[in-house]
Amino acid sequence: MNIDIWSDIACPWCYIGKRRFESALARFEHRDDVTVTWHSFQLDPSLPAHYDGSEIEYLSERKGMPADRVAQMFAQVTEVAAGEGLAYDFDSVVVANSLPGHELLHLAADHGVAGAVKEALLSAHFEHGEDIGSREVLVRIGTEAGLAADDITAALDSGRYADAVNADIRRAQSLGITGVPFFVLDDTYGISGAQPAELFEQALRTAWSEANPLVMVSPDGGTDETGGLNGQACGPDGC
Repeated sequence: MNIDIWSDIACPWCYIGKRRFESALARFEHRDDVTVTWHSFQLDPSLPAHYDGSEIEYLSERKGMPADRVAQMFAQVTEVAAGEGLAYDFDSVVVANSLPGHELLHLAADHGVAGAVKEALLSAHFEHGEDIGSREVLVRIGTEAGLAADDITAALDSGRYADAVNADIRRAQSLGITGVPFFVLDDTYGISGAQPAELFEQALRTAWSEANPLVMVSPDGGTDETGGLNGQACGPDGC
């Protein structure tokens, strides 16, 4: 089963949604047959490489919300994140354009380590106050996941994956995705937002059962998709 996930590095609910989805996947008996693909999405592609101000100032300016309301929102999100084992520190967040991080993720996907890089980028941004637009930070995160420093530098210098990032964003638009995180199961089921783990688990089971329907075997060795067999069995009303 294929799971496509659109998210932004600079999205607090994307990290929470990642944790909840992973909790559901860990309980899913067919988890070893699930392929997860991370897709890029930018909440604010117009953001400069670095914003000279705090996260509260940035969101207050962008959304026109009073700073105290933004701070209250951060406090609520921090509490929710803590429930998922995440230690958000909005006071330390460095506001930066997430494009280079998305380019790094596409390089990581080509080497099979996108999951590890995604986790490291989100943690660096929301828990450790690191600059996700910094070349030094990106190289460190990539090399810790097993990528070669020279490959990271070359990819970021050349913009090799910029088209792939934009292709992800265009595909999201074609699917009607306007917010993240957004999860697509087997190109059939869409889940918007950081839903409870129980909903993810239910969706995984539903998608799996539809893709892998139970086929009954008849006494003659054939198959009977109706389940109408005449073998002896016990039920609630007796045997």
